[in-house]
Amino acid sequence: MAKESMKAREVKRAKLVAKYAAKKAQLKAEGNYEALQLIPRNASAVRLHNRCKITGRPKGYIRQFGISRIQFREMASKGLIPGVKKASW
Repeated sequence: MAKESMKAREVKRAKLVAKYAAKKAQLKAEGNYEALQLIPRNASAVRLHNRCKITGRPKGYIRQFGISRIQFREMASKGLIPGVKKASW
């Protein structure tokens, strides 16, 4: 389980990216790189990292479901994900 502060930090970054997206696009089109440097670093989309919605785990993230591989396996075994069942032979 990820620390709550790490989850909160990721949410904060996502808000900053959304807030400055239009301004960054405008400054890039103008070629005003001095003004671009004054924008906060966390406003860059590259700094965002996908995290599991349940546990906050940063690695092993499955985009289609928005959860980590571990949670996906547990939920699939319990039948909580529609249309998915664990293969066993």
